[in-house]
Amino acid sequence: IDAPPAEVWPWIAQLGRGAGFYSIDWLDNGRRASARHIVSWIPEPALGDATAIGYLRDVEPGESLAWWVDEVKFFGASTRLTSAYTLESDGGGTRLVSRMSADASGFFAHLALFVFRVMDTIMARRQLLGIRDGVEARHGPHSDWRARETGAPDQYQLYEILYASGRSAGLKGKEHGGRYRASAVRDGVIRDEERQHESRDQDEPGA
Repeated sequence: IDAPPAEVWPWIAQLGRGAGFYSIDWLDNGRRASARHIVSWIPEPALGDATAIGYLRDVEPGESLAWWVDEVKFFGASTRLTSAYTLESDGGGTRLVSRMSADASGFFAHLALFVFRVMDTIMARRQLLGIRDGVEARHGPHSDWRARETGAPDQYQLYEILYASGRSAGLKGKEHGGRYRASAVRDGVIRDEERQHESRDQDEPGA
């Protein structure tokens, strides 16, 4: 990517956290158009943020982050998945590395992993190109996109994102955000859900 890591990181930080997924929007974002700019109201990533692609299990600000999915049914198999993104300085630009890994159990495990590989190859390639194009167009003809923000929590992402702070975006209950939030609590990444539920309806984006 023709930009330093400091300019690429915000795009990784908001991916799946209210800005969409920069891939094939009609397939993985409920037909919402992913953001083509850095969304003003999305907070910095925090351990325990949960959305359709799991919960944030590891964050190194400015460098890398990783999502974790524990035991979800996929094509009849029980699967687990990690999605990790790492930024590496490359001269005056950035090398963005996306690594996804999954395992599966059950009678259809091999089929599930095969389908995952095919789908991931297509979706991940489009996602990486979307990130590159967004970063490199930061001074282009669409640099005024921030002015188009409505403040609606589901403007750029249909699927719910539950921030570790208790705030949320997307449509409430859409996809598996609540389940992955529970996984983060069970795994000890965040301590409990009571504080998050108390504040979720009090501090919504655009309120």
